[in-house]
Amino acid sequence: METLFDISGLEIDISMKTSVLHAVRGVSFSIGKAQTLCLVGESGSGKSLTALSILGLLPQGATRRVERMTFRGEDMAGLSERGMQDLRGRSISVIFQDPMMAFNPTMTIGRQLEEVYLRHIARDRKAATAKALDLLERVGVTQPATRMRQYPHQLSGGLRQRAMIAMALMCEPDLLIADEPTTALDVTMQAQVLTLLRSIQVSFGISILFITHDLGVVAAIADTVAVMKAGQIIEVGDVRQVLRSPREAYTKALIDAVPKVTPLLAQKAAALAVGEYVHG
Repeated sequence: METLFDISGLEIDISMKTSVLHAVRGVSFSIGKAQTLCLVGESGSGKSLTALSILGLLPQGATRRVERMTFRGEDMAGLSERGMQDLRGRSISVIFQDPMMAFNPTMTIGRQLEEVYLRHIARDRKAATAKALDLLERVGVTQPATRMRQYPHQLSGGLRQRAMIAMALMCEPDLLIADEPTTALDVTMQAQVLTLLRSIQVSFGISILFITHDLGVVAAIADTVAVMKAGQIIEVGDVRQVLRSPREAYTKALIDAVPKVTPLLAQKAAALAVGEYVHG
């Protein structure tokens, strides 16, 4: 498997008023071409900070140190801010957890998608519009021409998430970082988004770093899984091996914490699906 992205010895410190928080310690992993790595762990384990450090978007007061970070075989660790700006959105894109907060509320959806293309590909508004319309349609946004003229608050949560996926694909990146993109969605929409991401991966041949705390999502989308606890990766391997035979007690505890569907609940869910279940 050819490696697209590799990071080794990542450390992130956050300056506090009276001390320093060692938020991420010694994190190392690699992502192969057209592969999905799921970074999984409980809230506060350092997953999102790890992703933000890759993008050079750490919050104020946080500092990064890394032994090695390469993308397509080239050093990323020494890139200037201008170099990172050229990389972000063009070769590495991100889907944020809350698209309502990520979109600019004062600009239409279409304008925001077009700006990515205009910044990184070509100063051609007509081509940018055509690309945005095509991608909105491909990710399942209904009436894409109408949605292009709407503002983020005018779209449902599911449509906003699809629009954000379209924006992340405007420059056909090599690596897509998805930071808990299904957390705010209901289970039906979650399934649709996961299916969409798998389809996109096949169509575009992209690699995905998928951040989640949901092992059900991991089972559905991952090729490789890295388990993170208290700022460190404690287990990594093929998703089937990790979920079936976890080596670490923490990984087993995460698996055991997944809600189990009892036969009665399964029967009621099936009845609800066909409109037969009546309360009581």
